[in-house]
Amino acid sequence: MSELEPVEGKSVKGQMLPGIAGICLFMIFMTMVNVYAGLHGAYGVGMTKYGILSLCTLLAVGIFGLLRLKKWGWALVVAGCLLLSAGDFYFYSKKHVGFFLVRGLFVMVFFLYLVRQETRERLV
Repeated sequence: MSELEPVEGKSVKGQMLPGIAGICLFMIFMTMVNVYAGLHGAYGVGMTKYGILSLCTLLAVGIFGLLRLKKWGWALVVAGCLLLSAGDFYFYSKKHVGFFLVRGLFVMVFFLYLVRQETRERLV
């Protein structure tokens, strides 16, 4: 019997997997970097700047919700991972900078980790 399978009478609901904490650390770092870049004009001064800042706010709220193993936090972080990887793939297709491809693939692995059934079973 696998260590991760629930034993009769024992529930895995509310128990955090080690990968969730790592994903949250990486995503809060990426959120802080994007907020810093947005506040210093990397995304321009118009609607794009405020769009990035609002997405970063939603992602930060979702990260803290996921750390408490809430389903709404999980949903926000999954959406944030998908948006971040899609944006990285878009920038790679336009600029051909390998950093965006590597980061996009890295975040896509996080997305695939979060959508697993085992991860979703542990949410409250």
